[in-house]
Amino acid sequence: MKVLMFGWEFPPHITGGLGTACFGMTKGLVKHDVEVIFVVPKAYGDESEEAVRIVNASDVSVDLTEEESKTYWERVQYMEIGSNIIPYVGPELFETLNEEHQKVTENFRSPVFNQKYEFSGKYGLNLMEEVARYALVGSSIATQYDFDVIHAHDWLTYSAGIAAKETTGKPLVVHMHATEFDRSGENVNSDVYAIERRGMEMADKVITVSNLTRKIVIEKYGIDPRKVVTVHNAVEPIDKSELDLPEKQVNEKVVTFLGRITYQKGPEYFVEAANKILKRDENVRFVMAGSGDLLNKMVLRVAQLRIGHKFHFTGFLKGEDVDKMFAMSDVFVMPSISEPFGIVPLEAMRSNVPVVISKQSGVAEVLKHALKVDFWDVDGLADAIYGLCHYDALSKTFISHGKEEVDNLKWEHAAQLIKKVYVSAMQ
Repeated sequence: MKVLMFGWEFPPHITGGLGTACFGMTKGLVKHDVEVIFVVPKAYGDESEEAVRIVNASDVSVDLTEEESKTYWERVQYMEIGSNIIPYVGPELFETLNEEHQKVTENFRSPVFNQKYEFSGKYGLNLMEEVARYALVGSSIATQYDFDVIHAHDWLTYSAGIAAKETTGKPLVVHMHATEFDRSGENVNSDVYAIERRGMEMADKVITVSNLTRKIVIEKYGIDPRKVVTVHNAVEPIDKSELDLPEKQVNEKVVTFLGRITYQKGPEYFVEAANKILKRDENVRFVMAGSGDLLNKMVLRVAQLRIGHKFHFTGFLKGEDVDKMFAMSDVFVMPSISEPFGIVPLEAMRSNVPVVISKQSGVAEVLKHALKVDFWDVDGLADAIYGLCHYDALSKTFISHGKEEVDNLKWEHAAQLIKKVYVSAMQ
C-alpha cells in the first residue's frame, strides 16, 4: 500500500508534537508494508528518510495561468489570503510583526502565487498564504505519484489533501491532532475553524488522537460519528546507552514543565503550584522548558511571587536536549487546559520520570500509572507534585510501572490501526 502524506514539519525541524508524531507514525507504517511519500512545505535536506520519501513542496512549480490551476484556485477561495494569523503569538508581538509585514491586499500580487515559491515552512504572518499555496501544490503533486490513499495532518494540510483527492479521486484520511478549540478555547479563529470543518467533511475517514478530540469533532464540527476513529499516539523507544546524559548538579528535587508556553498548555497553573510547594519546602527547583506567547507573562509572574531563585526558563528544547532535561528531572508536569493527546508525558515516563497530567488530556485515557488532576485545581496539582518529590515509595512505583506501561505504547501498534483506517477508506 502507498500513501501520499501531507505534513507541515518533520524531524529534526519541528516546533512541537506534530512533527514527532508524524515521524513515529511513518516508521510504524513501514513495519506494516505501507510506503509513505511525505510532503513538507520546506525540506532542508537533513530529514530522516529511513521510513519515508520526502517531497519538498518548495520544489514544485505551479502556473496559475493554466486553466487547471485557475479552476482549483476558484475552489479554495474560502481561504482569506492575507488573513494574518500566527498560532501561539501574543497581541504585542503580533502587532510588532504586523508592522514589519505589509498585509496582502490582492491575492495574485503575492509572491506565494508565483510559478516557483520558497515556503518558509513556519508559522509566520503569511501562514494563510502558504496554506493556500500548499493546496495548489497538493493538486500538482497528486498527479506525479502513484498512491492508494491520501493522509493529511492538521488544518494546515487539509486543503492540500482535498486538492489531491479532487484531482485524483483517491480516498482522503485527515488526522486531527488538535482542534481550534484546543488552541484558542472559545475564541476560535473562524478561518481556521472553516478549514478544519471542510477538511473533515471532505474526508472519507477522520482520525482523532483521543476520544476527547473525537467528542469535540462530532459535537462542535458536526462530523458524522461513523467516519471518526480514535487512534491514540505512541512514543519512540530510545537506547539510553547511546546518549551522553548529564548528571543532576543540584541536591534539590527538579520539577519540569516542557511544552509551548501558551494558553492551551496551562503554564500559569504550573507557576502557581510551584509557589505553593515552595512555601512548604524550599528544597525544590522548577524548570519551564519551552517558548510561546505567554513566556514574558510567566517570567513576570515568577518575579512577582519572588521565586525566581528557584525557577529556571530554558527556552525551546528538542532532540537530545529533551532527553538531557528528563535525565535531570524528578517529576514532569503537564497541566494542559485542553490537550488532544500529549506525547511529552510518554517521553518523560520512557526516561524513568514520574508524571502529573491534567484529566483534560487525551493521554490520560491510556495511562494508568500517572497522577491525574483537573488543570484548574492548583492545590491538587501542588499536592501531586509534592507527593512524588517527597514519598520515595510512591515515586518508585510510578517509575517502574510507568516505564513498563509506556514501553508497550508503540507506534507500530498505532500504525496497524491507522492501516485499517486506510483499508476502510478505500472500500
